[in-house]
Amino acid sequence: MELDKKNVSDETLIELYKKILKPRLIEEKMLILIRQGKVSKWFSGIGQEAIAVGVTSILHTDEYILPMHRNLGVFTSRNIPLHRLFSQWQGKANGFTKGRDRSFHFGTQEYKIIGMISHLGPQLGIADGIALAHKLREEKKITAVFTGEGATSEGDFHEALNVASVWDLPVLFIIENNGYGLSTPTNEQYRCENLADKGVGYGMESHIIDGNNILEVYTRLSEIAADMRENPRPVLIEMKTFRMRGHEEASGTKYIPQELFDMWKVKDPVENYKNYLLQTGVLSEHKDAEIRAEIKKEIDTDWAKVQEEPAIEARLEDEINDVYKAYDFEEISAGDKTENIRFIDAITQSLRQSMQRHDNLVIMGQDIAEYGGAFKVTDGFVAEFGKGRVRNTPICESIIVSAGMGLSINKQKAIVEMQFADFVSTGFNPIVNLLAKSHYRWLENADVVVRMPCGGGTQAGPYHSQTNEAWFTKTPGLKVVYPAFPADAKGLLNTAINDPNPVMFFEHKLLYRSIYQDVPTDYYTLPLGKAALLREGKDVTVISFGAGVHWALEILDKNPSVSADLIDLRTLQPLDYETIFASVKKTNKVIILQEDSLFGGIASDVSAEIMENCFEHLDAPVKRVASLETPIPFMKNLEDQYLPKERFEKELLVLLQY
Repeated sequence: MELDKKNVSDETLIELYKKILKPRLIEEKMLILIRQGKVSKWFSGIGQEAIAVGVTSILHTDEYILPMHRNLGVFTSRNIPLHRLFSQWQGKANGFTKGRDRSFHFGTQEYKIIGMISHLGPQLGIADGIALAHKLREEKKITAVFTGEGATSEGDFHEALNVASVWDLPVLFIIENNGYGLSTPTNEQYRCENLADKGVGYGMESHIIDGNNILEVYTRLSEIAADMRENPRPVLIEMKTFRMRGHEEASGTKYIPQELFDMWKVKDPVENYKNYLLQTGVLSEHKDAEIRAEIKKEIDTDWAKVQEEPAIEARLEDEINDVYKAYDFEEISAGDKTENIRFIDAITQSLRQSMQRHDNLVIMGQDIAEYGGAFKVTDGFVAEFGKGRVRNTPICESIIVSAGMGLSINKQKAIVEMQFADFVSTGFNPIVNLLAKSHYRWLENADVVVRMPCGGGTQAGPYHSQTNEAWFTKTPGLKVVYPAFPADAKGLLNTAINDPNPVMFFEHKLLYRSIYQDVPTDYYTLPLGKAALLREGKDVTVISFGAGVHWALEILDKNPSVSADLIDLRTLQPLDYETIFASVKKTNKVIILQEDSLFGGIASDVSAEIMENCFEHLDAPVKRVASLETPIPFMKNLEDQYLPKERFEKELLVLLQY
């Protein structure tokens, strides 16, 4: 290993030494504590410290960095107090996740660090979103994100690099190639000679750097980062390195040949750098001893401090309240002026007025710019708001959802349009494991609305007709909205955009151009979690949402003798139990209509809540009506049979006779 300080000052050389030595000494302490049973799990970065320290050192303190398991040097180089890190690892209240997540699975806005999730790939998309926010605000900042050679096999890696390249985002993609993804060697993971070669396929500049050479990492990245700030673009860096411990301590290293350890031991980044500084006279043995003593004292003092902290106290109220970011709904009343418009026009009005109201709001989706989207919802938006805020995306739902999270982290608001709700399956992971969990994990909200054109009745077949709200109502941390009328759609979408929490906003395609209503022309909001009582009666409570509400209205009009309360849920998470229970206690019979197939749908949960809370008021079993337990078919006669409209009328009349 050839170390060359070039024009780096002696002061900086010493600072780099302190930074690279500190995580090594912390790790040595942790390995002792693991053997003593005082630390439960540890992902060791011994042998890779030069990468984390070098990358962090070339960034400005207000530039975001997104590390991985083995990047302790990122956290220490950003000068997070050790006692807070120790508290995090011990699950104490003074950590960053209130004991809800471990090790480096956390972020902190204070230190501009966004920690990883175990699915790895979405982290790259978050970096894209953060960098996009900087670019939109014309800030000369870069974002650095880490991944391992194993994660480069994930689809999110391809999506993130492709988006960054297409959008010229100033993201520094760091691949730590340590030879093994847990136990799988690189020759079983990819066939290219170097991972940096993948940059060519994305039209992206790429470099290979000796990840064990702190001076090479620092000097080369300093030049690259400075140029990226002036000429925004993504750069791919492959850091060649090796981990001297297991994937985590419990997994061991028996699967790695001993000759590899022997080869890389002589390339130890800490020892080689120390020897270089000693040889050049920048460091003395006495000074080295002083530095080590100072760091060890800090480690021991802060560790002792954490041992005095009490164990985390389980408080039910805190756990429930931290699932969502607190939001005080701002009720903005509609004016008197209205116009008779379609459901789709109401969605367009909401988006346009929200874009005017929030200059930090960005809409992303396939074909939504000049083309105006598959349903022409955003037609004309580019001319009004520009392509910076109305962004066509490649076909990559997963990384665009993650980018929405990055925008939120960096002071923007994001709307992600799924061209069809069915396609959300390719973006499912970042929705349920990133957006939904971030506030609970480390109190970072996800200010993202995912628009979901959904539903049957248009003979679009199994891949364009699903109403898949049940995939998300089960996930704590998401809000789910499903309006049936234009006026509700506009007011609820405005609120969803204002709400700092992630919202899945379902828009039934059949209603887009078939349902008209007088809708206030001015901007207004409606509260989430409040159902609408559309009709009042005494014989039965009918509960539905989306297109089901219109089917119920049609059947009730066809049977004028039926006296029914008709409840349009409007939002499925949160649910308006107060309105539901009050109606059931009055009518004593209830039927729930949903378009989705029956098993596992929202109707099952509503039914269960009614049975548990209103049982003594019921004169008949709660009835659920839904679509068949099959995928939704294409041909009209098959689709009509699949959908529950006809069965609903029959079951309603039977229930009334019970």
